[in-house]
Amino acid sequence: MTISTSLHQLQQTAYLRIFGLLKIPLIAYLRPTVLELNDERCIIRFPLGRRARNHLRSMYFGALCIGADCAGGAIAMQRIHQSGAPVNFVFKDFQANFLKRAEGDVLFTCEEGPKLNDLVRRAIDSGQREEDAVRVVATVPEKYGDEPVAEFTLTISLKRKKS
Repeated sequence: MTISTSLHQLQQTAYLRIFGLLKIPLIAYLRPTVLELNDERCIIRFPLGRRARNHLRSMYFGALCIGADCAGGAIAMQRIHQSGAPVNFVFKDFQANFLKRAEGDVLFTCEEGPKLNDLVRRAIDSGQREEDAVRVVATVPEKYGDEPVAEFTLTISLKRKKS
């Protein structure tokens, strides 16, 4: 990892936490860290600490859902910001499969960058509501390696704001 990469990760993490603090406080409360955010994929780490832990000492399902929300939406939010176009962003629906207890820090990975880039472009060009489903996978590498502890499908809905 280069200094440039670390600085970029720090900037993206700060942006996510500030956005959370100002718009969605639960995001900031859970202290996510952006490990990677580019045109291809997003990886966000949520620590398993007192704030995210349930009574079984694994990550609470609400915290897991917030992690999927962040990873699924970060690429689209970055593209919207880069475009400069006024676009409204919401999740239309959310499906989750919890496969194992998340008993460690969780990585949320969305590798749907090209699909999200296309979705943002379509919403800007058409001016109509555009929707697409993205997949997010949650893993606990320290305990299970690459084996998923949860899988999520989120439908993202975008529409360009009227001038």
